[in-house]
Amino acid sequence: MNMHKIAFLCSRKVPASVILKCYDWAIGQREAGNCVISGFHSQIERDVYHYLEKGTQPIIIAMARGIPEILPAKLKKTIEDGRILIISPFEKNVTKVTIETSKKRNKMMIKIADTVVVGFASPEGVLTNILIGIDKNITYL
Repeated sequence: MNMHKIAFLCSRKVPASVILKCYDWAIGQREAGNCVISGFHSQIERDVYHYLEKGTQPIIIAMARGIPEILPAKLKKTIEDGRILIISPFEKNVTKVTIETSKKRNKMMIKIADTVVVGFASPEGVLTNILIGIDKNITYL
């Protein structure tokens, strides 16, 4: 948690022109060894995780629900390598991801990150509203 952290957020629906930018960004972060924090919830965020997991840098997964006792098998290798930190602002009994839990998770990520990168934010979407008034360096891909 003491190293520089880059939060990556992206709306669920993205224009095709943004997809490759997000992939290239993820590969660049992996090659630079940068720690990325994300919910890895939207399809693009999951794709970014796919590129990041192939590296050796730390990754922080921020959950929009409580941390389950049994973690997904796809995380096994990165957990064994000690590269994953899983965090959540919720207790275990919060088991459903909702718009409200996603908002709270995203606000937490932005708060603890040093830098915020947005793959795409739908103009009228929830993410755009969360980013209004944020006093951090925000980069839009």
